[in-house]
Amino acid sequence: MEQKRLTKGPLLDAKGHLIEAGYATSLVKDYYRDMVKVRGMRIKEWDYYYLGNDQYGIAFTVADNSYMWLTSTTFFDFNQPKETSSTKMGWFPNGKLHLPRTSQKGDVVFKRKKQSYAYTLNGNKRNLSISIQDFTKGVNLQAEIQLEPTIKDSMVIVTPFEKKKHFYYNQKINLLKAKGFVKIGETTYDFNNTYGVLDWGRGVWTYKNTWYWSSLSGVYQNKKIGFNLGYGFGDPSQATENMLFYGDETFKFDDVTFHIPMKDQREDFLAPWIICDEKKNINLSFTPILDRHSHSNVLIIKSIQHQVFGRFTGTFRLPNGKLIELKDMMGFAEKVVNHW
Repeated sequence: MEQKRLTKGPLLDAKGHLIEAGYATSLVKDYYRDMVKVRGMRIKEWDYYYLGNDQYGIAFTVADNSYMWLTSTTFFDFNQPKETSSTKMGWFPNGKLHLPRTSQKGDVVFKRKKQSYAYTLNGNKRNLSISIQDFTKGVNLQAEIQLEPTIKDSMVIVTPFEKKKHFYYNQKINLLKAKGFVKIGETTYDFNNTYGVLDWGRGVWTYKNTWYWSSLSGVYQNKKIGFNLGYGFGDPSQATENMLFYGDETFKFDDVTFHIPMKDQREDFLAPWIICDEKKNINLSFTPILDRHSHSNVLIIKSIQHQVFGRFTGTFRLPNGKLIELKDMMGFAEKVVNHW
């Protein structure tokens, strides 16, 4: 497919319509919440970070979904394997969290209900400071982490929905190198020299949608390697979000499919997956270790999430025919179904 490269300028026109859809490697489009012209509380904004290594990982979320706010921290132990989460929700923030209009400027600060989240920028470094009382069974959590970019590019995409004035503006920054720690109770986990990703999202979503997303960041045979793969919602005819970051280079790919095995007529998320495209430019096997499964159903809000962590092995074929190989690298792949 021919993919459209975004040009610099405003995201929306005066009537709230997208000016263009497509992809970029930086936030070339200017997003302003007050330019959205959709009635009701359909705007959804979030900053999500994940970072980890082969033994453990951690994820942080701060989200303003207009009719409800959400904060979440999940610690993953891949040796057990198990995950521990603390998630809080409240109603009708409708922009009061004041999440920044860009990932490149402004801070995210949230303090409420025995929890504190601070994502602050210092030049090109991102400082994450999180404190949660009673994270689990009366045990507190404290995280102090600094993230530094190791590549200049990121995955940026503007995806329209068929419904007028609905869109998703998304940036994924892979290969953020971390230093710092996470302390849970009396146990301190070293996050120095781990790698992670920022998922920065702003948009107006339709009520029912499904997405597939996979991400990996790390070093293989002394070479930086990361990828973002995903699909499943909106109109992807102008661009996909599929990118490989290898060394200091960025490569764009067409559609991919997540082949999740079936068992007893249901998806078996802990059995090996295949992620590939029709041309076999992407050919990955994914061996799951842990499925972070959540199923919430509150009034008309429903969410079924399977965020699966495991090891990737396979190849990417570059336009010049060169094969980029990886083996047993830790990452995640997910399927999320939302009625929200």
